[in-house]
Amino acid sequence: MKWFIKSASYIFHPLWMPFIGTLAYFQITPRFLPASIISAKLLAVAILTIFIPVVFYYLLKNLGLANTIQLSNVKERRLPMVFFCLVILTVLNFILIGEEFRTLYYYFSAILYTSIIALLLVIFKYKVSLHLIGIAGLASFITCLSIIYSTNLTYIIAFLVFSIGWTASSRIQEKAHSTHELIVGLLIGAFPQLIILVTNHFTL
Repeated sequence: MKWFIKSASYIFHPLWMPFIGTLAYFQITPRFLPASIISAKLLAVAILTIFIPVVFYYLLKNLGLANTIQLSNVKERRLPMVFFCLVILTVLNFILIGEEFRTLYYYFSAILYTSIIALLLVIFKYKVSLHLIGIAGLASFITCLSIIYSTNLTYIIAFLVFSIGWTASSRIQEKAHSTHELIVGLLIGAFPQLIILVTNHFTL
């Protein structure tokens, strides 16, 4: 059972969440887009939000500025968080251009605001749970997509809610975060998504 709980830290690592949200958007949205455009956007998001940050992490590791990809030390998180904010800005300004990507644009805008909040907390030496930020943000985004496009995603949403608890249990078992840090991560991951998407969905 311990390995099952611990696996959530890797399965729901925050680096995967922007790409998974993008993939979910293209699967759920009723807007028609050519397969070539969808593939290009998915590839661009994967390169920018997964592959480049991983390369950046190994660069920091070789320089002695990071020990593990979990970034367990709060000081290790500063440069990766700044870098991730720049990555999300790049996605917003160069990848998600066009009316047909507006919902996805709001998703990444919320990720940017959440990342900035997490960065500010890191600057003040508060180690908020990035895992809970990621999975809570994704769960909120999928829930909003279900409402906006009147699509029944009950089973997916239920699984994501379960995944939040699974991930939280994993982080507690590994003694990576306190309960308070997990709750704060949940809140700052979920609320920007809910606020931005709900307040703007009438213009979609």
